[in-house]
Amino acid sequence: MKKILIPIMLLFLLIMSACSGKTTETKNSSASKEKEAETITYQSENGPIEVPAHPKRVVVLSSFAGHVMALGVNLVGVDSWSKMNPRFQDKLKDVAEVSDEDIEKIIELKPDLIIGLSNIKNIDKLSKIAPTVTYTYGKVDYLTQFLEIGKLLNKEKEAKAWIDDFKKRAQKAGEEIRAKIGENATVSVIENFDKQIYVFGNNWGRGTEILYQEMKLKMPKKVEETALKPGYYALSLEALPQFAGDYLIISKNPDTDNSFQETETYKNIPAVKNNHVFEADAREFYFNDPLTLDYQLDFFIKHFLGK
Repeated sequence: MKKILIPIMLLFLLIMSACSGKTTETKNSSASKEKEAETITYQSENGPIEVPAHPKRVVVLSSFAGHVMALGVNLVGVDSWSKMNPRFQDKLKDVAEVSDEDIEKIIELKPDLIIGLSNIKNIDKLSKIAPTVTYTYGKVDYLTQFLEIGKLLNKEKEAKAWIDDFKKRAQKAGEEIRAKIGENATVSVIENFDKQIYVFGNNWGRGTEILYQEMKLKMPKKVEETALKPGYYALSLEALPQFAGDYLIISKNPDTDNSFQETETYKNIPAVKNNHVFEADAREFYFNDPLTLDYQLDFFIKHFLGK
C-alpha cells in the first residue's frame, strides 16, 4: 500500500508545484501590466509624450479647465479666466489660480500633468515639473478638441459618448428654432470688451459653435465677410447696425462700460426694437468646453423657444 501511495504523493506534489509556478507567473504578469498602465503615450501635436494613465493632480493654464472637470479628473491649478467663471466657482473653490509664470507655485502643487494653449510661456520649465501638453487654438474643431482631451486623460470613451449626445441635442434644438424664427433669420453674437465692440464667427466660444455649426443658424453677410475666417472682428458703435442680425446675442460683462446700449444707434437696431436681444454673462459664456456648451445650449433653448 505504501509503495502505491508514494508515487501518487510525488505526482500530487509535482502538480502543486506546477500550479504554484503558474500562479506566480500570472501575478508577475499582472504586476507587469499594472506597471505598464501607469503611463500612456499620447500623440500630441508636438509628437508623442508619456503622460499618467490616470492623472490625479492636473494644472490647466488656459482654456481647458471645463474639459478636465467634465471628465471627472481632479484639478489642482487653473488659469484666472476659469477661476472668474461664476459657474465654475463651487467646483474650483479649493483649486489654486496660476499662470504660466508661476513656476514656484506650480512646483508646490505637485502636478502630474500640465495642459495649456501652445502660446503659453516657460514650456521648457513646465515640462521639467510634469508632462506638459499644449494645443493650438482652432487647429481642430471644438468637439475634436474635447475628444483629444479625452484621449490625453485616458477617457476617450466618455468624451465620445458626450459628443454624440450633445450633437443630437443641439441639432434637434436647431431644427425647432429654425422652424420658429424662419430658415433665413440671422443671428449675431457680440461682446463689449475694453471699450471695443466685437462680433464673432463660428468658432470663438460665446455659443457661436452651437448657433452656427450645430443649429445651422445664419450669420449676417457682413459678419460672414469679416469675422468668419479670423474668428472675431472689432467694430465701432456706428457700424454695429450693419453687423446686427435679426437676433442679437450679447455676451455681456457686468464690470465693463456697457453705455453703448443707451445710445440711439443701438436702440434703433431692428433686433433691439423687436425685443430679439438675449444677454448672457460673458464670464459664463467665453469658452466652448462641455460644461459651458451644455449651459449655452440650455440658454438658447430657453430664449429662442421659451422652454
